[in-house]
Formats: sequence, structure tokens, C-alpha cells
Amino acid sequence: MNATELQAAAAAIRSLSMDAIQAANSGHPGLPMGIAELGALLYGEIMQHDPADPGWENRDRFILSAGHGSMLVYSLLHLAGYDLPLEELKNFRQVGSKTPGHPEWGHTVGVETTTGPLGQGMANAVGMAIAESMAAARFNTSEHQIIDHYTYAIVGDGCMMEGVTAEAASLAGHLQLGKLIVFYDDNQISIDGSTEITFTEDVPARFRAYGWHVQSGDAYDADGIRGMIQAAREITDKPSFISLRSIIGKGSPNKAGTAGVHGAALGEQEVAAAKRELGLPEDTQFYIPPVASEFFAQRRNELGIARQEWKKLFADWAAANPALKQEWEAFRSGKPLQDISFPLYSTGDSVATRSAGQKAMQAVAAAYPNLVGGSADLAASNKTKFDGAEEYSSLNHRGSIINYGVREHAMGAVCNGIALYGLFKSFAATFLVFSDYMRPSVRLAALMQIPSIFVYTHDSIFVGEDGPTHQPIEHYAAMRAIPNLHFYRPGDAEETNIAWQMALERPDGPVALSLTRQNLPVYAKQDPDWQENMRRGAYIVQDSKSAPEVIVVATGSEVALALEAADSVKGTAIRVVSMPSRELFLQQSVEYREAVLPPGVRVVVAEAGIAQGWEVLTGGRREDIFSIDRFGVSGPGAAVADALEFSAAHLAARISQKG
Repeated sequence: MNATELQAAAAAIRSLSMDAIQAANSGHPGLPMGIAELGALLYGEIMQHDPADPGWENRDRFILSAGHGSMLVYSLLHLAGYDLPLEELKNFRQVGSKTPGHPEWGHTVGVETTTGPLGQGMANAVGMAIAESMAAARFNTSEHQIIDHYTYAIVGDGCMMEGVTAEAASLAGHLQLGKLIVFYDDNQISIDGSTEITFTEDVPARFRAYGWHVQSGDAYDADGIRGMIQAAREITDKPSFISLRSIIGKGSPNKAGTAGVHGAALGEQEVAAAKRELGLPEDTQFYIPPVASEFFAQRRNELGIARQEWKKLFADWAAANPALKQEWEAFRSGKPLQDISFPLYSTGDSVATRSAGQKAMQAVAAAYPNLVGGSADLAASNKTKFDGAEEYSSLNHRGSIINYGVREHAMGAVCNGIALYGLFKSFAATFLVFSDYMRPSVRLAALMQIPSIFVYTHDSIFVGEDGPTHQPIEHYAAMRAIPNLHFYRPGDAEETNIAWQMALERPDGPVALSLTRQNLPVYAKQDPDWQENMRRGAYIVQDSKSAPEVIVVATGSEVALALEAADSVKGTAIRVVSMPSRELFLQQSVEYREAVLPPGVRVVVAEAGIAQGWEVLTGGRREDIFSIDRFGVSGPGAAVADALEFSAAHLAARISQKG
């Protein structure tokens, strides 16, 4: 890419970005105009990718963490030849277009992750770099290196200020992720003005302290950028941070370098002035210099040849390594290598569902060797380490258990990055009460419809002595409030097996498992098809001999509580229903819902959290929801339940109340 081609490509990016944002009268022109040269270098020269095969496993990943600058990536994808026609750029930020306000994975071809909430993309990039190292360790041989690519990210000042970036960068430095290269768009401007008003730390020094290889340079010195990228590639035991001083909105004669160009269209007069400044035709919108078009057309041919060479390498590898090839195909398809042999339980066994979850994970890992993930310094409590599982580290990229440390926010986003990479089943674990720290990542997993698995233990007041800071109360409702998140609260060890299987089989969204610290009895299940019906969200655990007068619906640890309470109430025909997933149950046919909860029969709900949301089953009767609508207290779990009047005896009294 010579200087003329680079400048033409940068001019095209600025032209397309200005005009798209002006047409929408909405957007962020500052970033794409400010670092157009960097974008052109990455897509036109540096990165290994092929627009003809956007899903190529050995492509370099590019993440625009500063997702407000989305017109940078849209312009580049169009210029590079991805399936993003110019008409889509003209419809920037319009309903139904492929160019939404922030990049969205699965919506726009070539976009690797959904970004916008600042710092999330940076942490996703760490996850992708971890996944690359895992894939290389598992599949590369001394003769054939089929995984050999980099993860690149562009971050801005906002990403640097968000705490998730600090957590992710610290983890990446500790893990020595040598194939992660992050560019910092250091334009010294945020929405409210100069960063001098809020952000005066030495960012390169911070990243050196994290254990990164750090370089600084000029965003408009192409040879300097090339040299820094080459130096970054030569450092294999550290992630690389390249700080580039840039001018936000470069090319805008009256707004460049100011906060005014950050998050608003330039205005027609300033667009015209910028085009004059940049030597672009003022009377032509969405202008692409012919030199840029010609360059990228030729570049597409070169990239296609490189991918064909990789395909030949892959075929040779597959022929030489049939067992690895079989595993590769299982990883890609998301299918197990063998049937899962879940542990068996007997009625009356006493097992915490976190412990049952650990045994289920061990069985799962034998069938899914691509199950990877870890806990936020709580593995012994979450029960997410099991026999035979190796720990992932800078010295062992074959390991499957990641020690995240106390970094819940980054852990969720890294988990998503691993899932987005495409070869692995990714999980992350902590206490349910700390799901608050992970909420942005869980929400984005649901928005992207990716199959991340979030394992939450210590899921109720029965945590006990740790007290109200660690006793989740509102968290069930908070989880259920996220669209497209499946929240499963299994009631015993047998249900935990099925919940794990459901999580593994879900292709189009994340699952959150809510598991107990305290032991629970394995109960008899009257429904002979309970395993299949649990997949519908709810099933009948215990039925009355005659038509039910009261139906008690319970989740998790409260199923055993409901069974005990129902057995103590005399003279009333009671049905007990386990409802591990309210959302799934409400999606079922009317026929199934009414078979479980016949119309006209009183429903009492029991759950150790707030009542919010359960009114849908009780006909709006708040008094029929046996819940906890206050924070807990510190003490042994049983004593806490007594103090809060949350016991089988109190539930029995509620059941016995006449409507």
C-alpha cells in the first residue's frame, strides 16, 4: 500500500463517514475521520482476512471497542469488499439497515462483536486472544500451523476510563497474550470537552504496569505505525499497546480537535468545507476516489489467494491428523464428541446444586472438550474445577480452566469474546449476588444471541452468615428482566443435570444457572416425562389424588420447601410444580400451560426473592406470592430463614389461607 493508495483510502473513509452521518443527522464523525489512516492500513495491508469468507477461522479479528465510531468499520467493510453495499451506508442509523448506530455482531457481516458500551469490546478482544491461543495449542502441530492470527482492537479515551478495561488489561498482561494488539486513539477529547477535565493519567505507564509491551507514535505516520506493529508482533510474551496521538475530526477545518466533532453531524456547511480541505468533490456524496477502489479490488485478489493457500495447509493437516480433524469438526459444530454420562442420584440424596453442577461439568467436559471458562476467584465455592481439568495459563494454553481473579466485569466480557471466537463452549462463574458486576456483559450476550453460560452459585438467603451483602434478593427478577437470557433455577441434583444439558444445547442466546450452596434433597418426580417437560420450563413434581384446589409453583431450593409444606397441609388437594424457567414456561402452548396450571385453580408461588414478576401466575394476587421483599441478615442459613419467616411452616400457613 503506497502513500497515494493510503491517502486515497483514508479520504474515502472520511468522505463516506461525513456523508453517512450527515444524511442521518446523527452519529460520531470524530473517530473515523481522526484515525482513517490506521483503519486503511489495517484492512488494506496489515490484517489477514478475506471478504469472500468472513467466517474464515484463521482470519485476524478486528474489534472497534470505541463503537460510537462505527462509520470507520462500515466504511472499511464496504471498501474491502464485504457484503455491505453503498446503499447500506446511505441508510446509516435507519431502521432495518445493516449500518446501525453501533456495530452489531450477527447483523453486519464482518463485525466481530457488538460494541458501544465502552470497554466491552476491549475485554471481548482479550477473550478472542485467549481463544486463539487455546485453538493454536490444541490443533497446531509441528508440521502444520493452522491457527496463526492476531486480534486487533481500537480503543478510545472512554474505553480507557471504564473499569472493565482495567480488569481486562490486567488479566491480558498476566496471561502474556502476545497476539493481542490494541491501538489507543489518543485524541484527548471526550463528549464533555478536553480530557484534561477528567482524565490526566499516564495511560502508557498504566499499561506497562499491567505487563504490556507499550509504544507511542503519530496516527498519521504510516511507516511509524508499520514499524510499531512489526515490533509488537516480535514480542510474543506480552500483549501490545500502541498509543497513537490523533486529531479528532481531522479534515474538518472548524471542528477538528474539538468536542463538537465527537458525537454530532458536522452540518452541511462544515461538510462542504471539509471536502474542500480534503480535496474531495463538494457536489458528490459518498465519493470514493478511484485509486482507493482499484487498490481494494486488487487487495481482494491477494487476500483470496492467501486464504486458498491456508485451505491447502488445512487439507494437509487434516489428512495427517484425522483424530484432530474430528475434534475440530466437533468444536466447529458445537456437538459433543460422545454422549454425556451424567451422574445418577437416588430419591433422598442430599446434594447442593453447586456440587451437582460440578459433577455435571465433569461429565460435560468428557463429551465437550471445548468447554472452557472459569471463576472470579471463587472456583472452590462455585465448584467449577473438577478432576482432570487443566488450568489455562501463560505456560499452558491447552488448559480449559481460566483463573479470572476478582474481575467479574471483565470475566463476563472475556467469556463472550471466547464464545464469539466460534470454537469453544464458554462459561463464567461467581456468586449470584455479583451478577450485578457482570450485567452489561450478560445483556450483550443476550443481545448478540451468543451461547455464553453464566454459572451463579450461593443463590439465596441460605448463604447465611455472609449476610445481606452476599444474599441475593432482587437478582432472580433482574436476571429475568433481560430479554433472550434463559435463567434456570434447578431444584435438585437431577434437575441440575438437565439444566446443564439445556445450557449446552441452546444455540441462540446465553443461559444463567442459579445454584445453591446448601444441600437439597433429591425428590421423587411424579411426571414420568419430567426431563422432557423441564425443557418446557415447568413440570408437575407431585400431584393431588383429586383435582387440585391449590397449585404451589416453586423454583430452586424452594421446591423441596413446597413439597414439605404441601405434605403438612391437610384437607386440601395440592399440586406442586417445579418451574426452573418461568420464561420458557410462558413461551409454551396454551394447552401445555393449562395442563400444568389449569384455569380457575388458585396458584401460590414460592421463591426466596422479590415477588416482582410472579403476578403473571397468581392472577395479580400479591398475597399468593411467598417471597422475600427485604434484604437479609447475617446468621446461619436456617436461622436467617426463621428470622425472615421463610420456612415450610410459613408457606403452609400461606397455602391454607382462603382466597
